[in-house]
Amino acid sequence: MATHRLYYDDSFEKEFTAKVLACDPALILPSPEAKAPAWEVVLDRTAFYPTSGGQPHDIGKLGDANVFDVRDDGDEVVHLVDQPLEPGGVQGCIHWPRRFDHMQQHTGQHLLSAMFLERFGLPTVSFHLGNEICTIDLRGPEPTELMLEGAERAANQVIFEDRPVAVRYGTADQLSQLGVRKEVEREGILRAIEIEAADLQPCGGTHVKRTGQIGTLLVRRCAKVRQDWRVEFFCGGRAERSARHDFLQLRQAAEKLSCAPDEVLSAAARALSERDANFKSLRAMLERLAKVEATLTLQATSFGPQGIRIIARVFEGVPAEYLTFFAAEITKSEKTVAVLAGTDEGNLHFAQHPSAGKDMSALLKQVLEKLGGKGGGTRDFARGKLANPTSAQQALDAAKSLV
Repeated sequence: MATHRLYYDDSFEKEFTAKVLACDPALILPSPEAKAPAWEVVLDRTAFYPTSGGQPHDIGKLGDANVFDVRDDGDEVVHLVDQPLEPGGVQGCIHWPRRFDHMQQHTGQHLLSAMFLERFGLPTVSFHLGNEICTIDLRGPEPTELMLEGAERAANQVIFEDRPVAVRYGTADQLSQLGVRKEVEREGILRAIEIEAADLQPCGGTHVKRTGQIGTLLVRRCAKVRQDWRVEFFCGGRAERSARHDFLQLRQAAEKLSCAPDEVLSAAARALSERDANFKSLRAMLERLAKVEATLTLQATSFGPQGIRIIARVFEGVPAEYLTFFAAEITKSEKTVAVLAGTDEGNLHFAQHPSAGKDMSALLKQVLEKLGGKGGGTRDFARGKLANPTSAQQALDAAKSLV
């Protein structure tokens, strides 16, 4: 028996009565997060919207049972609930904040898609209503910033005019004659949503009754997705929360940069430029310091009985880059091996002058197999990172014994 879908004619119906036709244990849950046990309930009529057309399902109550998922099963609507229901009458209640949010987003999507098509010739090929953001995928050339702003402004103008939103029924041919935005080839009577003088689109979803109930529409950004362009947007309460959040972020950034909010971009550009300059300066100083320290270390270290000079050092409070500079200077001297470690992050640098005749890659592998970590390199230079930075001295002791 086909379920009578109350939301087709009135998306604002929050409570309803229905008859339980079937209640069976759910064999397959819709997601790993869904709690078992669960039951599948079929009613003779329902106001619960099932996941369809890019719009998520409603949630709410059927009697004392919580409805946590709703899905289409042919002509029937199946409700997944957390406790069994007895046959007979039941009172249903929709979780209204979620439903109204979905209505705002979905009607806003119809309006935004119509504006992109009407003004810029960009058709919408898909729609997704997520928990946080909504998206439409446009087909055609890349929308410019002016196009994104133009579609947003045009949609908001229709919203501010508070135009009526109506449900229309008709065959595909009848809707085509009325100027439907996207024609469909299905037979029989179709349901369409009409935004006065703006859009007519076949749709089975839930929608507001007037465009003013959308609140406002905010386009966020556009990105390439395969052959299409994905546009993110918010409507209503989501747009309000997003705008407030963005302003707070901008204000906090301005406070950090000691500037006015409208000066954040220029202040950030100056900060990045200063950072890059300081980074280059610091790098040059580290390189010079490593060269001086390496020279003093070589002078203070004698060759071993095998004619190999081993420089083993544990560094504290220096970046890994300093170890690289130090090792490069040390291994300019013949028959010299450098085994270096940093205690801050557990960095290891093993390097040699080719005349030393060792294998730094194999040496690093042996040390890491013993103490844990990862890394690699070549015969003359290898570097890695210990799993436990406090093992730095132990790693150098092991490396020296192996050399």
